[in-house]
Amino acid sequence: MNKTDSLYHVALQTREHEPTSFENLLGDSIERAFAQGFYDLETLTAYLNKAGPACTDGKAWTAESFQQAMSKLGQ
Repeated sequence: MNKTDSLYHVALQTREHEPTSFENLLGDSIERAFAQGFYDLETLTAYLNKAGPACTDGKAWTAESFQQAMSKLGQ
């Protein structure tokens, strides 16, 4: 019996394109930050400003720019 109504898709499974280089670099950097115990937004963005990648607008990461980037990438 196939119960397709109970299945769901995670955005990663249904995206329309492969991740960009930026998305891959950002994801890797976030994983490294988490591995070092940087879970709050302030220390995470500080880590990204040191380790990269740079924010999409070329400026330093802020809590606001990080939240905006995650919102856009999550669509």
